[in-house]
Amino acid sequence: MLVSWNWLKDYVPHDLSVEEVTDTLTMSGLNLEEIVPQGEDTAVDLEVTSNRPDCLGHLGVAREISALFRQEFKLPAAEPTESGPSTGKVTSVENLATDLCPRYIARLIRGIKVGPSPEWLKERLAAIGQPSVNNVVDVTNYVLMECGQPLHAFDLDKLAGKRIVVRRAEQGESIKAIDQKEYKLEAGTCVIADAKNPVAIAGVMGGFATEISDETTNVLIETAAFQPLSVRNTARQLNLHSPSSYRFERGVDLEQLDWASRRCCELILQVAGGELLPDAIVAGDETPAENRPIEIRYPQIERVLGISIEAGQAEQILISLGLEKVSSHGETASYLAPSWRRDLVREIDLIEELARVHGYEKIPTNAPISVIPSSKSLADRAADRIRETLTANGLYEAITMSFVSREMYSLWQSRPKRFEPLTVEHSSRRQENVLRQSLIPSLLQWRRENEKHSVFDACLFELAKVYLSADKSLPEADAEPRMLGIVGGWSFRELKGILESLVYRFNATVRLKVEPVTLPQFVEGRAASLSLDGRPWGICGELNRDLQDSFDLRDAASAAEVQISVLEEIADLTPSSRALPQYPAIERDLNFILEERTTWQELEQTVRGAAGTLLDSVIFRDQYRGKPIAADRKSYVLTFSYRSPDRTLVGSEVDAIQQQVISACRSRLGAELR
Repeated sequence: MLVSWNWLKDYVPHDLSVEEVTDTLTMSGLNLEEIVPQGEDTAVDLEVTSNRPDCLGHLGVAREISALFRQEFKLPAAEPTESGPSTGKVTSVENLATDLCPRYIARLIRGIKVGPSPEWLKERLAAIGQPSVNNVVDVTNYVLMECGQPLHAFDLDKLAGKRIVVRRAEQGESIKAIDQKEYKLEAGTCVIADAKNPVAIAGVMGGFATEISDETTNVLIETAAFQPLSVRNTARQLNLHSPSSYRFERGVDLEQLDWASRRCCELILQVAGGELLPDAIVAGDETPAENRPIEIRYPQIERVLGISIEAGQAEQILISLGLEKVSSHGETASYLAPSWRRDLVREIDLIEELARVHGYEKIPTNAPISVIPSSKSLADRAADRIRETLTANGLYEAITMSFVSREMYSLWQSRPKRFEPLTVEHSSRRQENVLRQSLIPSLLQWRRENEKHSVFDACLFELAKVYLSADKSLPEADAEPRMLGIVGGWSFRELKGILESLVYRFNATVRLKVEPVTLPQFVEGRAASLSLDGRPWGICGELNRDLQDSFDLRDAASAAEVQISVLEEIADLTPSSRALPQYPAIERDLNFILEERTTWQELEQTVRGAAGTLLDSVIFRDQYRGKPIAADRKSYVLTFSYRSPDRTLVGSEVDAIQQQVISACRSRLGAELR
């Protein structure tokens, strides 16, 4: 934000140096970027944060200087002389989009003479890098930079029907803006129109057809408030940004609209002559926004800041910032924030204001501040446990974009319920504007990027949200679930082992259930759906060659995607210990011939059910297909480990259990010993 040093003195007369003022402004939150001499003036470039739109004009910066240096602030009266017929007899304003334009004020000036601006006006605008156009346009720019309120001047005689209609654009409408470029308007875009066509893109830029020219004699001055999100969407859709849209996106002061309108008309009468008609037209909501008192407890100041600011001094600072004291009771007081400070809503906001105006440098670095120990949320602790486990397994965490291309989106569909993709049409990434519904395509893309740089077999994981629906009636966990995506070069068995270790680290008593599933992106017979204690968790598998080729991957890859919320539901993250076994284990091997359709899960469940409590573990060792085994059968080799917690087992006990296992597998699965 460029401000003129001489201009600021109109509102806060002082004899302070530029360096003294800018140093103090920097310490209070308006960071100095640059000081540039401009002839007899000085341009000061200040960084204005998004929560302080009031400082996007000279008046806002002047108010800051007034409060920081205890100097008087002078606001121009803006009391132009009015005469002639009522404005409503010459023109009309119809606001058909009050949700997008809460308030619209129109004033008319007749009989002006458009020409060059006086030197003082040219010099003021030149100091902040604004070229002069003509006296009327220069005044609208002057008032914009004075108070931060955008205005627009229409040539009244070029408006069809000599009237204004605030409405939404219809499908197929377009407008030629004052930059002389044609813009196609999306249906629903807020526009300012006359009786026939759009004459301005609301909050963004005026139209070429009704701009002020040397022949203009009658002008309609527009001062309005537009809904910030509407202006932001329009500016991005059209890739058209302006000083006006910059301010409307951050919000303007509704109570300043009438002052800005009167100030603009006053200056136009001064530099271009004419006659201002009485009774301005106000279309929209004239009800002032509700302003709730903010309560501050003075003892809280020392508790939060570590230093004491007396109640009287605190009150003086707050009043100097424009707040109004409405009540006081003991060590508590209530204040109303001024209309231009919509960022002040809580007690802590007032304490922050006191800190920056009193001076951050006055807060000692060793001031004791009472603190309360905090603990991590379950979500944070779960994320930490996931990272610890996966990095210990050799994976690297990736952070990828939430946007993917339409092509990448179409390559991966793994959800039983298909959601229409959410797109952002005004995204700066024109080719990647689809909000992803899976983390896997992004991770595969970066696995390929690693291959391009000779880093082969990159094993990656990511913890992030996916975006399924914009339906606000859905819980956030359903519309934007947090997922864990994993991509690497493992076999199905190795990937399953990584997932089992992750589940074990969350809860040693919960078993991962794996069920075969057929999905187009996985190799047939190498994909599974996952569940934990009956809760659907996700999917995993080896990717088929067609999908790998779509991402131009050199090496084979496998992937898994699971819901983090399910891990949080089963989480038992309290550190625990278990005594080391005191007695030795006895191991046995069995080699079963099974039907091809029998799964490992079915076999494991049968074995565990028959072996009883002495079974410590059962491990898949190997498999075989081929002669002399029949074509529709296969061989699985299993290793059993038996152990008792209170005694040493003898071989006869284990042999008896083994026979129980063999009998169960024969009767339930048709298994044969090989």
